[in-house]
Amino acid sequence: MSIESLPLHTNEEILHLLALQIASYRVEAELIGFEDIPPLKDGIQSIREAEETFYGYYVQEENERKLVGAISYSREGCVVTICRMMVHPHFFRRGIARALLEHILQKQENNGVQLFIVSTGTANLPATQLYQSFGFTVKRVFTVPPGVSLTTFERPGVIREK
Repeated sequence: MSIESLPLHTNEEILHLLALQIASYRVEAELIGFEDIPPLKDGIQSIREAEETFYGYYVQEENERKLVGAISYSREGCVVTICRMMVHPHFFRRGIARALLEHILQKQENNGVQLFIVSTGTANLPATQLYQSFGFTVKRVFTVPPGVSLTTFERPGVIREK
């Protein structure tokens, strides 16, 4: 297992990420009862243009290194927004999302982040429980057409004494 920055320079690299993203977000779409979520609409160009930093979770299976999880975030000043969190359904419940989130939180806390933000479908209980287990609290619940509820969570960064 390793967590590494994702190089998304070639179409092939982006297609590996997209395959993972589609498999993962189809499950969320079922959980929240809404098939039209934005990550299911992404293509090579939209990933290439995304102003996000991506990290991947790799496992070694036999002679193949597989991308089985990924997280992305954007940073504006001292605020980090977790944009995407995905794990291939065949690898659910193995601590992959937890490891990815912990990786980003630790990495960014050491870089002066004061606030982390993440949103997910309110009915996506595995995601909401994961975020709450890391100290994220509900900031806002809102409804988007056609009646799908989303929850935004926030968590302060670690404030270090000088």
